[in-house]
Amino acid sequence: MAEHFDLMIRGGTVIDGTGAPGRRGDLAIRDGCIAALGDIAGTADRSFDAEGCIVAPGFVDIHTHYDVQIFWDRGLSISPWHGVTTVVMGNCGFGIAPTRPKHRELMLRTLENVEGMSFDALSMGVGDDWPFESFPEFLDVIESRGTAINVGALVGHTPVRLHVMGEEAAEREATPEEIRKMADIVCGALVSGALGFATSKAPTHVGFRGLPVPSRAASLEEIEILAGCLGEVGFGVMQATIGRGFFLDQFADIYRATRRPVTWTALLAGLGGPDWERRTLEASAKLQAQGIQVFPQVSCRPLMVEFQFKAPFPYQSMSLFEPVSAADFEGRKRIYADPDFREAFRARGDPRGIAGRWRDTLIVECAEDPSLNERSVAEVAEERGVHPVDLALDLALGSNLEARFRVAAANTDEETVAELLQHESVMLGLSDAGAHASQLCDACFSTHLLGHWVREKGVLSLERAVRLLTSRSAEIFGIRDRGRLAKGWAADVTVFDPETVGCSSLRRVSDFPAGADRLVSDATGIRAVFVNGVAIREDDRDLLDPEGPLPGRLIRGGPAS
Repeated sequence: MAEHFDLMIRGGTVIDGTGAPGRRGDLAIRDGCIAALGDIAGTADRSFDAEGCIVAPGFVDIHTHYDVQIFWDRGLSISPWHGVTTVVMGNCGFGIAPTRPKHRELMLRTLENVEGMSFDALSMGVGDDWPFESFPEFLDVIESRGTAINVGALVGHTPVRLHVMGEEAAEREATPEEIRKMADIVCGALVSGALGFATSKAPTHVGFRGLPVPSRAASLEEIEILAGCLGEVGFGVMQATIGRGFFLDQFADIYRATRRPVTWTALLAGLGGPDWERRTLEASAKLQAQGIQVFPQVSCRPLMVEFQFKAPFPYQSMSLFEPVSAADFEGRKRIYADPDFREAFRARGDPRGIAGRWRDTLIVECAEDPSLNERSVAEVAEERGVHPVDLALDLALGSNLEARFRVAAANTDEETVAELLQHESVMLGLSDAGAHASQLCDACFSTHLLGHWVREKGVLSLERAVRLLTSRSAEIFGIRDRGRLAKGWAADVTVFDPETVGCSSLRRVSDFPAGADRLVSDATGIRAVFVNGVAIREDDRDLLDPEGPLPGRLIRGGPAS
């Protein structure tokens, strides 16, 4: 007697996520799980014709910042548009749990600065009465509210530090007693289901009042003790954003002490000195050959940042901009008009650094003179006989800081990016979905990888690309039963047309709370997305009622899973 299933995906080429060659066949789903693969003779309540398409595991995005957006957008757009069925938030040590009621504004002000988000959008989106304080409560709220796709979370160093130390968290090292309290919180978060612990030492990460985010004030000893919680509970991953004195040697020591994987952000082309990328790949491969699980995250897209001088993210790591980060709106305008500030900014014009890359910095929006749009700052400055710094700041001030610019910050050398993507030591990361919403959009990384690097460039095979998008990330982050197509595993499935899959150029929409804008990219060639056996999108259409029940699950780590 033929078996009966809830759904049959028929006639596609199944690429299971392991790196094995694709094989033509069917996939059957029952009760939210994969029930059969291959040449299946059974019947089903519904069939989906995947002829000419690839049937792959749902894509896994391990580097997102949906911690606040999840409260007003349970669909976590735009990730599912691009075939993503599982995301991990809380990266770089950021998040909103644990947060005491008296620290809520400070926490959102930190995210406003470091993630380039509108404070009004953040505060309106999460609401006045937060339904949680602790990290376990945060997870419970996410689970009870439901999501369209699966969600996991890292416990972040910055909210943990702020919870224990208050405003001093951004200004000093912690005492042994404060570190003990932090360790209790991190261990408790892991036991309750956090997938790991995240921290940052990145100089670009600037928080409330222009101060470094709290994790940057921590000693290495503090980070080692908090990461030690992973070893105590015996599961979880550490995600770290690199900074001075916080790189491969330190990550290797943390792995040796905890025996838990460390993944770091980010190995991008053009960020370091000559041959930095190749040397880092070699060092990573050497560590992994010794059994030391330290994994660099790479990105398949250029890091293109659109910014306004009211939120000058590309320059915030410069000491010159510390007063700018600390100033209010009117204070920033006064600084930009100051001749001494301008002279100092001009003096920083090394073309190898972001402050001197004016030929690669484009004017994106200038309402006062639209003829300047998409023109180089350096080119227009030459025409007008002024320095690029003065042109940019004059355009900013003339528009009340609304003029918008775009700069390629990193990852523009395609030959080097190709080498990074092909190396066996790396994993995909840094989509930053849910952060920098008005400044960049790399949540479309999956369709860009498949369209640009597989079909157009031939740098990766489909099987290699699908593995990078699925099982590679799930394995490192300890996400069970996802990232592969196998009998008994969760039925997270993405069906795409390899001849048309890709992503559109970015467009700006204003659909966030308080009318805030963001950049989005549309997907092409994504035929269908299934989460736990439920179709959530087909042919660019959302199928779910955003107010109704949703099929995504909270992915808890360790015993809580």
